[in-house]
Amino acid sequence: MEYQLLQVENGKPIKMWTNGVPVEDEARKQLTNTASMPFIFKHLAVMPDVHLGKGSTIGSVIPTLGAIIPAAVGVDVGCGMMAVRTTLTAQDLPDHLFELRSAIERAVPHGRTLKRSKRDKGAWDTPPASVDAMWAKLIPGFDRIAGKYPRLKKTNNYKHLGTLGTGNHFIEVCLDQADRVWLMLHSGSRGVGNAIGTFFIELAQADMRHHIANLPDRDLAYFEEGSEHFDDYVEAVGWAQDFARRNRAVMMQNVIAAIRQVISKPFVIDTEAVNCHHNYVQKEIHFGAEILVTRKGAVSAQKGELGIIPGSMGAKSYIVRGLGNEEAFCSCSHGAGRIMSRNEAKRRFTVADQIAATAHVECRKDAAVIDEIPMAYKNIDAVMQAQRSLVEVVHTLKQVVCVKG
Repeated sequence: MEYQLLQVENGKPIKMWTNGVPVEDEARKQLTNTASMPFIFKHLAVMPDVHLGKGSTIGSVIPTLGAIIPAAVGVDVGCGMMAVRTTLTAQDLPDHLFELRSAIERAVPHGRTLKRSKRDKGAWDTPPASVDAMWAKLIPGFDRIAGKYPRLKKTNNYKHLGTLGTGNHFIEVCLDQADRVWLMLHSGSRGVGNAIGTFFIELAQADMRHHIANLPDRDLAYFEEGSEHFDDYVEAVGWAQDFARRNRAVMMQNVIAAIRQVISKPFVIDTEAVNCHHNYVQKEIHFGAEILVTRKGAVSAQKGELGIIPGSMGAKSYIVRGLGNEEAFCSCSHGAGRIMSRNEAKRRFTVADQIAATAHVECRKDAAVIDEIPMAYKNIDAVMQAQRSLVEVVHTLKQVVCVKG
C-alpha cells in the first residue's frame, strides 16, 4: 500500500506515508493523541518527514470539523518556502561564492541578538522602502487584531518584515538539473506570528481550564466554532499567514537586488514564483465537506499545484507538482524531517563533520550551525520515495550558497 494504516482506539485512523523512513515512538504517541480528539474528520494524514513536535506532530495533516487547535498550527505561523528560477546559469556565477553569500547576508537581516541591551541584528534598524510598501498593506488587519488584543501591539512586527529569523530558516542559491540558477528561501511570520500563536494557545488553554485535565495533552486545547475566541483566532492566524507570505516576497526582492550587485550580467526571473506555507490552517473541501485543514509541517499538493520540498543544507531540494491525492488531503511533506534533536546533533557531531558534510556549499561551517548538519535529518531520497503517490518531481535543486539564520 502507498500508506501504512494505524488504527486508534476511540479515535480516527491514521494514514502514514512513511514506507522506508523511520518514525519515533514518541511521534506515534503524539499522533494517536491528536487522532483521539472528537472533531477529527475521517482520518489524520502523516507525511514521511514526520517527527515529534510541540502540541502536534510535525509532518501531520489534521482535518477538523467545528473546532481548531492553535498549538497544532504552532507559533511559527505561516512558515514556508519561496523559490524563483532566474535566467542565469552556473557559468554566470562568480568563481568564489563568498562574495555572493556576503551580499545576501547584508541585504537580509538574519539571526538574533540575545542581549536585550543591544539592537537585534535580526531586525531592521531603518526598514527600506520595500518593507514600508508591504507593511502598508498589512496595517489595517493588524490594527483590527491589536485593537481587540492590545498585547499583540507591542510585538516585533514592522521591523521584522523582510527578515529571515533563526533555526532552520535559510536563503539559498541553487542549481537545477540543467544548471540553471534558482533562488530559494525559508521563513515565516517572525516575532509577530510567534506572539499571535503563543497568545491564542494560552487563551485556548485558559478557555478550557475546567476540561483540560480530560485532554490527552494540554497542547491539544481547542476553540469550538461559535465560541468567543474562534473567529478572532481564525482572523489573527490568517493575518499572520499573509504576513509570512509577504515576508518571503520582500526578502526575495532584496536577495535578487543583492545578486545583481555581484553579478553584472543582466538577468530576469523566468518562471512563476512558488510561495507556499507549510505551517498553517485554512478552509478546504474534502470528501464533499467543508473542513478546516491544519498542515503542521506539510505542503498543499492539490492536483497540478507547485510546491517546494527542501532537503537539509548539503542535500537536494525539490520543486514538485501535486497529484491531488485525496487520501492525504492533497498534501505532501515540507522537507526531509529531523531524526534527532538539535541538542543531540550538537552532542554527536563536530565542526569537522559540518565542514565535510557541506564541502560543496558556500555557507557557515561553525559550531553554532552544527544542529543543522545534514546528518540530523532523514534521507531526502527515502522521503521522496515514500510520497511518490502524492507529488511528482518537476526540478531537482542542489544548493551552492546557503545563508542560515
